[in-house]
Amino acid sequence: MKYKNYIGHAEYDGDAKLFHGEVLGLSTDVITFQGKTVTELETAFKESVDDYLAWCKKRGDTPQKSFSGKLNVSIPPHLHEKLSVAARAHGITLNAYINDVLSRIA
Repeated sequence: MKYKNYIGHAEYDGDAKLFHGEVLGLSTDVITFQGKTVTELETAFKESVDDYLAWCKKRGDTPQKSFSGKLNVSIPPHLHEKLSVAARAHGITLNAYINDVLSRIA
């Protein structure tokens, strides 16, 4: 689900007989929602995002964005070196090279 550039993911809990979900891609804040039907779930998702945005505005905080596009990944030094050499061989930045590689496998 997507709403106001926030991505929601939900799963069905057979024991509780309801869907529960969370907004993906936030670093520290948490937005959750639930519903017994798909329609209730979608409505709860939108309401939760709206409530979060209102809460941030009331506090004077900047809302976190879902999937900012920045990803910090720790990799072994030898892999970092290989990727850097490969990027230079292709005449592009390391960032551009990693984006290209990831785009081909995702």
